[in-house]
Amino acid sequence: MSETEAPQEQSWKVRILDLSGGAEDNIVEEVGVFHDLAHANAFARAYVRDSVERCRTPGASAKDVLDTWTSFGEDAVVIDAEDDGWRSANELDDFTATPATPMERDWRMLDPRRLVDGEDILLEDEEDAGAEEDDTDTFDPGLHNLH
Repeated sequence: MSETEAPQEQSWKVRILDLSGGAEDNIVEEVGVFHDLAHANAFARAYVRDSVERCRTPGASAKDVLDTWTSFGEDAVVIDAEDDGWRSANELDDFTATPATPMERDWRMLDPRRLVDGEDILLEDEEDAGAEEDDTDTFDPGLHNLH
């Protein structure tokens, strides 16, 4: 790039991988667009942290949790981030050894598909609005301000 060229803005996506092998190429979906790498990394980390916790059963050892996660869990990869992208392998030992707090698991708060504009929640796709609502996924824009 020459000095006169403006740097291109990078947008990031996170690929969700089904470790059970149930999806084609193990890809469940791609989430984005994240406008900075830190946001994409935080989302990927929280998503995997939540997936690990869903694999935890009472009395399970860290090895049991890891075995269950590698068989049934979901991993997250920041696309095109190379060495700067968050990697689950770097934290799996800590994740399986220590249960997460609700805040560490809250990937929904970081999901770019939920944009907060004042009191309104704007979804990328209006059709997803009904599919996103259930008793376990309550989103309060007053509590989760991404700005």
